[in-house]
Amino acid sequence: MTTWGFPDFDEHEGVHLFTDPASGLHCIIAIHSTALGPAGGGVRFWHYANSGEAITDALRLSRGMSYKNAMAGLPMGGGKAVVLADANRTKSEAMLKAFGRAIESLGGRYVTAEDVGMSDKDMVVISSETKFVTGLPVESGQAGGNPGPSTALGVYLGVKAAAARGLGAGDMKGVRVAIQGVGSVGGGLARLLAADGAELILADVDAGRAQALAAELGARAVDAGEVLSADADIVSPNALGAILTEASIAALKAKVIAGGANNQLATPEDGRRVHERGILYAPDYVINAGGIINVCLEYFGNGNRAEVEARIHKIPERLDQVWDESARSGAPAAEVADMIAQRLIGRA
Repeated sequence: MTTWGFPDFDEHEGVHLFTDPASGLHCIIAIHSTALGPAGGGVRFWHYANSGEAITDALRLSRGMSYKNAMAGLPMGGGKAVVLADANRTKSEAMLKAFGRAIESLGGRYVTAEDVGMSDKDMVVISSETKFVTGLPVESGQAGGNPGPSTALGVYLGVKAAAARGLGAGDMKGVRVAIQGVGSVGGGLARLLAADGAELILADVDAGRAQALAAELGARAVDAGEVLSADADIVSPNALGAILTEASIAALKAKVIAGGANNQLATPEDGRRVHERGILYAPDYVINAGGIINVCLEYFGNGNRAEVEARIHKIPERLDQVWDESARSGAPAAEVADMIAQRLIGRA
């Protein structure tokens, strides 16, 4: 039996469940580690089939934030919050304020920012009840604000590094990239790659959004269920997690996986399956660190946009560190990244 019956508990420092009947708030705040600083990680607003799924998601995302912040050299630990939405995704100012009070009750151990289903405007409402929030609207040239474009930049740089490593590509011209999810991150990535001459295959659960972006960029849109097995050089997951499973890995035609989605591997064993197929994998929490770099520098007030971008441009170096160690040891890149991150937070 794993701790508390949740395989992903992984010695979290705390998992907090909050309700506010007046506003309808039901949320989970998971704190994995504060070894390097306050537990930083966004809040996800999502409709889950049951509370067990929400807790598992919070646990996996929180642990990923510990590793992400450590690998990015940030003075933050790892945490994550999920607000359980109803089937209609009903969100109110009262609910956001109640969530802010929940954060405040933790006394600064958790710092929130926007994630799926949340916006910088929502962060403003939350900030009326707590100071432990970042990702607020900022003036041009300053660190902070919507983390999506920063995440997209980091993923773009990581995709190019992966193309060089896994395909021997000197540039992205003619490289076929299948992008799953074309929202803030995936859409930003697509535009950057299109400017480089990459051949894009786009998919999204919102088929109209994928078709519109494909028309804009001269790309091809496919069904969301087909994109992972598309005839492409690189698959870039940029939607929700747990999409690399035994079945989907077996169907991959790509030689490289590099995308911004969190927790892409459904199980730890799937990282080994990718490795055994000879597919180069960019560990998600290394390649997608651009957003947390942006909001972390905002929170601590120690950087502007130029500093944010300078730090984001170091993401390929960290990927190379993982891939070099993987090549030396023969261990899957996913396991190597975990081992490095665990050392950094004192849990080797």
